[in-house]
Amino acid sequence: MTASMPALACDCHVHIYEDRFPLAPAATFKPPHSPVADYLRMQAALGLSRVALVQPTGYGLDNACLLEALARLGPAARGVAVVPVGVSDTELARLHAAGVRGVRFMMLAGSGGALPWETLAPLAARIAPLGWTVNLQLDGRELPHYKALIDGLPGKVVIDHVGRFVVPVKPQDAAFRALQAVLDRRQRWVKLSGPYETSRSAAPQYEDVSVLARALVASHPERCLWASNWPHPNRNPKPSDAELLALLQNWAPDEPTRHRILADNAAAAFGFEG
Repeated sequence: MTASMPALACDCHVHIYEDRFPLAPAATFKPPHSPVADYLRMQAALGLSRVALVQPTGYGLDNACLLEALARLGPAARGVAVVPVGVSDTELARLHAAGVRGVRFMMLAGSGGALPWETLAPLAARIAPLGWTVNLQLDGRELPHYKALIDGLPGKVVIDHVGRFVVPVKPQDAAFRALQAVLDRRQRWVKLSGPYETSRSAAPQYEDVSVLARALVASHPERCLWASNWPHPNRNPKPSDAELLALLQNWAPDEPTRHRILADNAAAAFGFEG
């Protein structure tokens, strides 16, 4: 896909891990050393130019590794941090100046996420005036239960990994229809990423997840983002980043839609300028 890559193509979900930064006590695994330099090599190979860095659960509330990476990458990067519900306005301003444009809510059971559900609405209200995004990962089968809460959030919301239906569903199922209904609202997006996280089908097509991705592109092309989920922690063997990007051609066969997903939608979701 490199030849047809838009100039401002963005990878919307990447984790940076540096061995120099200590893991939080609640970390559920030891991540691979995955520094900015390694990601930049992958980024260049795929023809990408922008990136959204997402705070790993293993670092908890300590955003030091994320902020160092943002400083190195400059305006071509945005960050999704994790902050406590009582975070000060001064700290939010500091993070914004550093390139942070969202807060991560990791709601999968046993994932080590630092923020519980009851913090979602209060924090969303704090960050919406900054133009930040609520970056939400949950078991998509719970979307019918949480849809009213998500609909009521001010500002932007991005849902990870094709909805991350832990047990894959079908496009006609109620949980998937709830995801599409969430996307009917303004300032709502979903990442077409991480199909291997939930798929029961063989790589590289992950057909049981790909059918959902194609349905999302067909119904909400203006609400879709693409991401590599690099460096694929806890996956052995690791998937091919090039094959994951190539999947987008299967999900979005026409080039204008792919360009919209890779560039325009990402810029709107994560506050890139220009």
